[in-house]
Amino acid sequence: MTPFPTFGKITRLYVLDFGLLRVHSGPRDIGVPGFLLQTEDGKNILFDTGFPPGYAVDTEGCAERDGLSATCEVLRLEPRNLLAGQLALIGLTPADIDLTILSHSHIDHVGGLAEVTHAPIVMTRTERSNPRPLYHGDARPMEWPEADYRLIDEDVEICEGLILIETPGHTLGHLSALLILPETGPVILTGDAISRFDEVMNGFENAADDALANASADRLLDLAKESLGMVIYGHSPGQWQQITLAPKFYG
Repeated sequence: MTPFPTFGKITRLYVLDFGLLRVHSGPRDIGVPGFLLQTEDGKNILFDTGFPPGYAVDTEGCAERDGLSATCEVLRLEPRNLLAGQLALIGLTPADIDLTILSHSHIDHVGGLAEVTHAPIVMTRTERSNPRPLYHGDARPMEWPEADYRLIDEDVEICEGLILIETPGHTLGHLSALLILPETGPVILTGDAISRFDEVMNGFENAADDALANASADRLLDLAKESLGMVIYGHSPGQWQQITLAPKFYG
C-alpha cells in the first residue's frame, strides 16, 4: 500500500447535510450525512461524498431510474445538499480536499467521488474489488473514476486523531472511523455499520452479511463504551434533528 500523505492532528469535525429521505419501511425520515475533517496544518479530509449531482436537478427522474423510489422518497435534495454546496458553507470547494475516505459505495456515499479524484481516495480493498460501485439495488450505472486509490485491509491510523476501522456487514468492505477532537473528545462515525441504534436490537436491514454486521456493531459499541465517546450513527432519525451541522463544527 502506498503511504498516506502526512497530516497534522484533527482539530475540527463538520457534519455535512447531503439531503433528507423518507424510508418507506417504518416509515422514517433520515438525514444523509457526510463529514469534513480539518487538521491543525490546514488540510481537509472528506468522509463520504453524498448523492450524484443529477439528483439535485431531476430528483424524481433519477430516483425512478435507479430504483430508489421503490424504497425511499427524496424529501429534500437541492444543490446546497450536494458536495460542492455543503463545502461552500465552510468556504471550500471540492478542489480543496486533500484526502477522501469512502465508508462504502452505496448511492448516498459515492455520488460525488468523481469531484475529488485529484486527491487520494482511501477505502477497503474489499469494497474497491466490486467491478462497479454498489450504488443501489441492482443499479450499477456508475464506473469507478480514475483516481489514486489507497486500499486498506486492516484498521489504519491516518493521522493523529483519526483511525479508520474496518466494519464489514452492511457491505463487505464497510469502513467506520474513530476521531479524537481537542474539546469534544472521542467521536465515533459508525457510517451504515450502525445506521440507527435500534438496528442493534431489531436486526440490520439489508445487510450483506448479518453475522458480520452484528460483530461490527458490537465492536463499535464496545469502543464507544471504552472511550466514553460521542457516537454519530449513519441515518438516525432522532439524532439527525439534534446534531450540529455545517457551517458550525465540533472542535
